[in-house]
Amino acid sequence: MHKDVEVASLEMDDEDGLISEVLKVHDIRHMPVGTVYKGMVDGRGVRRWWASRSIPASRSGLRDFLESLELYDVRALLTRSMGLSLSDQYWICPEGSGIHWKDVNFFDNPFSDDIGDILFGRRASGDIDMMSPDNTSDGVLRKRWKIIDGRRCLIKGGTGLMQEPFNESMASRIMTVLGIPHVDYDIMWIENRPYSVCDDFIDRDTELVSAFRIMASKKRRNDRSIYQHYTECCLDLGIDVVPFLDRMLILDYIMGNTDRHTNNFGLIRNADTLEWLGPAPVFDSGTSLGCDLLTREIPSRAGVRSKPFKGTHAEQIGLVSSLDWVDFDALDAVLPELEAVMDSSGGFIDPARRDALMGFIKSRVDDLRSLC
Repeated sequence: MHKDVEVASLEMDDEDGLISEVLKVHDIRHMPVGTVYKGMVDGRGVRRWWASRSIPASRSGLRDFLESLELYDVRALLTRSMGLSLSDQYWICPEGSGIHWKDVNFFDNPFSDDIGDILFGRRASGDIDMMSPDNTSDGVLRKRWKIIDGRRCLIKGGTGLMQEPFNESMASRIMTVLGIPHVDYDIMWIENRPYSVCDDFIDRDTELVSAFRIMASKKRRNDRSIYQHYTECCLDLGIDVVPFLDRMLILDYIMGNTDRHTNNFGLIRNADTLEWLGPAPVFDSGTSLGCDLLTREIPSRAGVRSKPFKGTHAEQIGLVSSLDWVDFDALDAVLPELEAVMDSSGGFIDPARRDALMGFIKSRVDDLRSLC
């Protein structure tokens, strides 16, 4: 289902959550992006799309999570919550159930905290309510959805050094002064550990379609780079994505982002009309600033690996079409704010690490200034 549009009839295994067969396509226009090729539905692509909705096997603490639910495969959670998400409006409606979108979607209806509690390491007791958008959340970091003051909010943790939440906050400040459309992140403390928290930027009428899915809708020519392929796919949809990519790549360069993979940027479309609205705001910038490195390993300038278009930022920055919009005075002025974020880390970022990270950021800004 796509809201209340019947898209396809599927045969599924309720125990492992897998699609065994696409029985009939009712509305090919509403098929998930990347599952239709040359006017034909790709059954394998449908299965891959469905599998990609589940919590990834690399998620932190996944084994304990599955044991607590007495499940052997995380994909089984998809059918327990009808595949509902807070990123789009696709779902699975049991045949003959008479269930309607308005009665079950997570944008308008409350959802259970049970799965989120378990993902955050709390032991469940009694019957577990599995109707939760946490069943369809991607990424390797510990995360959960929570309704806070009526807002759907994503709470996300970090890895060993717990630097990622502070990186999200610093990236928000940089994008604010540069006028880059973005998702704002704040810091939330839970049991003396930092987490980033942000509002859902998708609502009941819009949906996020990742760059990965957009590129999967069209075969890449041998003479086209990944960057060229993505920009051409977006142009086919009526979106000139180059100005947005310029801004995203500049932010990633300053932050030294090592994990801007093709599932954490993309386009937004209207779920009812299927009209493409433009690039999604920049989100998910936590894997930056050497968050997985010791302080002495934080590089000063060169050699930082990158995604998604080139292997290093030194190469990837060459894809930026213009730096005319970059306000270097604003970047200089925001540096004390970034330092203040690190000083508020409760000791997770000590003075020596703060100084190393500030040195890295300043050197990256200087490098950009030299390119003008």
